[in-house]
Amino acid sequence: MERINVNVCLGSTCYVKGGANLQELNDIVPERYGDKVEVIGSPCLGLCSIKWENSKAPYVKVDDEVIEEATVEKVLAVNNKKLK
Repeated sequence: MERINVNVCLGSTCYVKGGANLQELNDIVPERYGDKVEVIGSPCLGLCSIKWENSKAPYVKVDDEVIEEATVEKVLAVNNKKLK
């Protein structure tokens, strides 16, 4: 099985809309999944600019799946689903 990539947007909008809380993933993911999942920070995923007025920041991409209004719980749920 290939490693799952969790790409966390660290852009300004995502950060202030709750992305700062997603830093917890850096501690939780290695403990829970070992080397099956890698957490990567991205300066900006560019997803806010698509529909700025309706932005659902913070954004996280788990492989190619975009999670809107991302929380630690939502990201972990997607990881659990992919690993089953």
